[in-house]
Amino acid sequence: MSARIAAYPEPVTTDPDTDDRTRLILVEDSVLLREGLVRLFDEAGYVTAGAFGDADDIVARVTAARADVAVLDVRLPPTFRDEGIRAALRLRAEAPGVAILVLSQYVEGVYARELLAEGEGGVGYLLKDRVTSLEDFTDAIRRVRAGGTVLDPVVVRQLLAARPDPLSALTPRERDVLELMAEGRSNMTIAQRLHIGVGAVEKNVTAIFQKLRLEESGSDHRRVLAVLAFLQRG
Repeated sequence: MSARIAAYPEPVTTDPDTDDRTRLILVEDSVLLREGLVRLFDEAGYVTAGAFGDADDIVARVTAARADVAVLDVRLPPTFRDEGIRAALRLRAEAPGVAILVLSQYVEGVYARELLAEGEGGVGYLLKDRVTSLEDFTDAIRRVRAGGTVLDPVVVRQLLAARPDPLSALTPRERDVLELMAEGRSNMTIAQRLHIGVGAVEKNVTAIFQKLRLEESGSDHRRVLAVLAFLQRG
């Protein structure tokens, strides 16, 4: 079976001008996983505007399909190294209105930081083996479509660990808060996760931005991008 065969044999015929459902482009080389995801998208009420086994001509495909979200694996044909995330970077540069959700078994740290720094939200990076809830997965699509940032905690830890020196001034509690901030969590959710008051979270957030010399923002995804942008600085 060709890697370029779409998950469903029949093309999507919905009109985006009259159908307001979220339109997805899926790029996944595994035929079984690709077909399974298309069925999941359909059951969740999304429109799969295209499903492919490689990232060739990704910008043209997304543009032609008028997609809202692109879901991409990282390691795709022909080399199975980083084609997917490089395609995601092209989309961020050439189709900035399209949200991106990377779904992979691997964390490509350098590319992930670049991807997260390319725009103001509308991006996610999840690990296949750690997606344990279909509800959480479809919620991740909804969140990136709405302009949010969704990161697997393992991705967050690897990105933070890659540049530990800037964080040396933070207390253990501030590090805990920062990690949850980087996952895109609100102050209320952070308080619930850490079993502390919202006021305590706000004090930690203020201290983090002061120590990292970053301006505080009320938007979750802007907070994530600010942290990651700082970690990229030499």
